[in-house]
Amino acid sequence: MKNKVKVFRAMYDLTQEDLAHEVGVTRQTILAIEKGKYDPSLELAFRMARRFQVSIEEIFIFE
Repeated sequence: MKNKVKVFRAMYDLTQEDLAHEVGVTRQTILAIEKGKYDPSLELAFRMARRFQVSIEEIFIFE
């Protein structure tokens, strides 16, 4: 699944570590999501969307 996590992190000036801490995962998880090697759980996707104050569809692109 494609995503715009890196774009949103840049908009909010967050490091992978910062975002990981805020949504309760490791930095490696954020890295894997950004590279498309790991699809987050629905719960994690909601936490990320809430953090960026957008809908899940704005971050994650289902193909």
